[in-house]
Amino acid sequence: EQLVRRRMAERKVSFKQALNDAIREGAGAGPRPPFRTATASMGRPAVNLDRALQLAAELEDEELVRKARRGS
Repeated sequence: EQLVRRRMAERKVSFKQALNDAIREGAGAGPRPPFRTATASMGRPAVNLDRALQLAAELEDEELVRKARRGS
């Protein structure tokens, strides 16, 4: 908002005009370079991920049993 207000004062234009000018200038800045992330090999999975939902259910069951034994 301060940027738009500054433009209003500098250019002696309305808020609407200053806002539209700022949007147009930002849109015309050109495309940003694509975002890239570094990759790293994490090796082979320790479990068969073909049955990932089954594995998640088993882990949840184990956690419920652990909590029941602990009394929480």
